[in-house]
Amino acid sequence: MQPVNVGLLGLGTVGAGAVNLLERNGVEIARRAGREIRVVRAAVRNPDKTRECATSGIEIGTDCNAVVTDPNIDVVIELIGGDTQAYDLVMAAIANGKHVVTANKHLIALHGNEIFAAADEAGVVVSFEAAVAGGIPIIKAMRESLAANHIEWVAGIINGTGNFILSQMIFEDQSFEDALADAQRLGFAEADPTFDVEGIDAAHKLAIIGAIAFGIPLSFDKIFTQGIRDIDSVDIEYCAELGYRIKHLGIARRGDNGVEMRVHPTLVSQKALLANVEGEKNAIMVYGDAVGPTVYYGAGAGAGPTASSVVADLIDTVRIMSIDPKGRVPHLAFQPDEITDEPIVGSDDFVCGHYFRVQVADQIGVMAEITRALADQQIGIEAILQKDPPTEEDDARVMIVTKAAREGQLMKVLDHIRSLPYAREGIVHMRVAQFED
Repeated sequence: MQPVNVGLLGLGTVGAGAVNLLERNGVEIARRAGREIRVVRAAVRNPDKTRECATSGIEIGTDCNAVVTDPNIDVVIELIGGDTQAYDLVMAAIANGKHVVTANKHLIALHGNEIFAAADEAGVVVSFEAAVAGGIPIIKAMRESLAANHIEWVAGIINGTGNFILSQMIFEDQSFEDALADAQRLGFAEADPTFDVEGIDAAHKLAIIGAIAFGIPLSFDKIFTQGIRDIDSVDIEYCAELGYRIKHLGIARRGDNGVEMRVHPTLVSQKALLANVEGEKNAIMVYGDAVGPTVYYGAGAGAGPTASSVVADLIDTVRIMSIDPKGRVPHLAFQPDEITDEPIVGSDDFVCGHYFRVQVADQIGVMAEITRALADQQIGIEAILQKDPPTEEDDARVMIVTKAAREGQLMKVLDHIRSLPYAREGIVHMRVAQFED
């Protein structure tokens, strides 16, 4: 059979990694795919730049449009990032009958609904395994291996930068700023770390995970998103005393009145698997009604792991190029006409445990008032930790972990506490993960 010709948009770290992987394992890849796969063209910003891969046989230029319209190219790999130029190029590739492989979670989270509709209409596929959790095959696992299951929830560490920072704060007693500087020095964080530390990157990935898990449209704009910048070292210390570690999780869960989609700092029991995922690693738990909890762990970024997913998608694409489009695995796991627009619930309707820290005057009756406020909202208490003031002039600190409760009820409790004359400003609130065994 004729070789499959590939055009690359971007030849940076991941692109070079993909080229190297195709070169190193080319014979075995051809045996798996059934055809030789070769990169014949690439568009880059600077053609004269030294590359981290062999470029012989690859026509390198600066015109991305020339790649997506080249009649000799069968598959376009998009690795330029962002959501504006990438969107235009991917849509142009689809219009020209090209299959597409992308590692761009930003693009898929924001524009995937339109991209997949266009691909279905054109009879091509858009593959995006590398867009979520680097080398971990979570998309394929959820879309194919767990297809028999009613997925109840997904929760995971899906941003390695944030996990590295929290690990440094927990185990190296670093401040957030020092941990971030280390992440940037080691290449885990960008010069502008906003997407990572504010939770935006994780929310992009959660939008994709949630759509595949529940058969809903990509809904990035409806995800509750909270970053890690404001986590205080004192809460790390107190949570450890209570038996928890703070992790930055993406959580998608079916509820009685819709789907919860949320990214935020989360208390996780020290005994739980996710609590013990450290450094830049990712881990995702998926709970299906038939299989129960399953766990997927590995490198969530980097040239090798991400290139692994890109080339795996490329192999899958080659395998299905001759298959009737109606027989292919749907982009978002469910048949396009079976995608249902279920409501995404607001934060008041999140149901989970809660941690809060309050600073109060050290006087009789304070604890009774706080516990009474919780009882009035029918919120049970899991654990209490009280720290007496170091001197008579200082305030006491009270930390409480509640049982599962609707967040709107907990907010009423915190509003009541703020109104008390002996409460100080600055109540800290975080959610607590409660995973079924």
